[in-house]
Amino acid sequence: MEVLNDLVGKNLKIYQDDDYFKFSLESILLPNFVTINLKDQKILDLCSGNAPIPLVLSTKTKKKIIGVELQKEIFTLAKKSIEINHLEDQITILNEDVKNLKNIFEGDTFDIITANPPYFKTSGNSYLNNNKIKTNARHEKSLTLEELIKIVKYLLKNNGSFYMVHRTERLIEIIDLLKSNNLMPKKIQFIYPKKGSSSKLFMIKAVKNGKNGLEVMDSLYIHNEDGSYQKEILEIFN
Repeated sequence: MEVLNDLVGKNLKIYQDDDYFKFSLESILLPNFVTINLKDQKILDLCSGNAPIPLVLSTKTKKKIIGVELQKEIFTLAKKSIEINHLEDQITILNEDVKNLKNIFEGDTFDIITANPPYFKTSGNSYLNNNKIKTNARHEKSLTLEELIKIVKYLLKNNGSFYMVHRTERLIEIIDLLKSNNLMPKKIQFIYPKKGSSSKLFMIKAVKNGKNGLEVMDSLYIHNEDGSYQKEILEIFN
C-alpha cells in the first residue's frame, strides 16, 4: 500500500509502498556524510530507490542532482516524492540501468557520486525474497559491487568524490575494488546498532586518483540501551 511519510525532520515528504520497501536509516546517514564544496557542480546518486538521498542532499546544496533507479515501480515513487516537494527543477530521476550510464553520460562528468547499493551477493544457496522488487533492492541480481565501482570510475571527474554505505563484512573487498579502480579511500565511519555491539554498516569516501591517507572518523552509534536514538542521530534528523 502506498503511503506518504515525513522524511525524518527534513521538512520533506516521501512516497513509500509497504509492498516494496521503505527507505533505511543509512539513506539519511549517507547524505549527511557527504561534503559538498563550492566547486562541486554535478551530483549523481546511484541505486536511488524512492529518492531519499537526493532529497536530503537538496537540503545541503542548490546544485543539480541526478538520481538513477532501475525498477519502474520505485522510480515512480521517487518522481512523486520529488514533485510533492517541488524539487523538479533541482532533482532529476532516471529510470535506467546503472550499467547503461556509459551510453548516456560522457566519462569524467560528475564531481560527486553517492550510492546505497544492494548489499548481498547472490549464489545458488542464497535465500531470495519472492518479491522481485525487494530482492533487487537487497541483492546483487541486477548490479554487482564490481560493476557499480567500475561505472563510478568512468563517470567521476579526476579528484571527484564517491560516497557509499555498505556492509562492514565486505570492507576488505570494497577497499580492494576501490583501489584497483583508482578510487583512493579517504574517509571511513563505522556504524554500530549500539555501544558494545559489532559494526554492521560503514560509510566510505573515495577520491578518484586521490593521494594516500585515510581518516577514520568517530564511530556512529544508533541506539541507546533503552532503544531510543543517540543524541548524534537525533541531530542528523533535525
